[in-house]
Amino acid sequence: MSLPKIDLPLFELKLPSTGEKIKYRGFTVKEEKILLVAQQSDDPEQEILATKQIINNCIVDVDVGKLPMFDLEYILLHLRAKSVNNNIAFMVTDDETEEKVEVSFNIDDLTVSTNEDHTNKIKLNDDYTLFLKYPTIDQFIKISSLIEEDPLANYFIMTSCLDKVASDDEVYSFDDYSDEQIDEFMDNMTSDVVRGVQNFFETMPKIRHEMKYKNSNGNERTFVIEGLRSFFI
Repeated sequence: MSLPKIDLPLFELKLPSTGEKIKYRGFTVKEEKILLVAQQSDDPEQEILATKQIINNCIVDVDVGKLPMFDLEYILLHLRAKSVNNNIAFMVTDDETEEKVEVSFNIDDLTVSTNEDHTNKIKLNDDYTLFLKYPTIDQFIKISSLIEEDPLANYFIMTSCLDKVASDDEVYSFDDYSDEQIDEFMDNMTSDVVRGVQNFFETMPKIRHEMKYKNSNGNERTFVIEGLRSFFI
């Protein structure tokens, strides 16, 4: 006789990117093990892979591969809140005194910050507009494997966000074109368009939270958590 399978409670969460409500369950021991291995690896690629696996295990009827990274960061934090508790405490090194200081934050206080200059539309000319999309977790896995010195790294980051080109009468989806055709299209882009793509990345929504503390010299300091790696401190 096999052991009984325990049903786990489901919770609802609203995705920051679309406002859509999704259902999820908390961590089990299985997910805790995946998280622990990723933390010990200190490898950004392994951390992203662990995030994808954990979220894929815990959410219901959602294609994880299509969600932007800030949605995944938000989901992961709320999974942790339901599974352990809302408060996360960890040690940081103060850059003035080099002492270890404990800081903490409440997951309920975290929000996805947005920039008023953020836009996914770039005007190409009087007829056509370029539309951008948020890179998926699979694209971030590839990005994390590229070294900063790789001349193709920035180019791949740019092309990973291309969605479509549209006019009043026509729509051209980049999914319908080969890498060679996309390369040719990008070769004809002006510097203004490239700056627009860079601005899209620089102003993307993200989880960011500041924590204040005083060091042993009595000076107020600020520690900022931002992005997925903060979760693996």
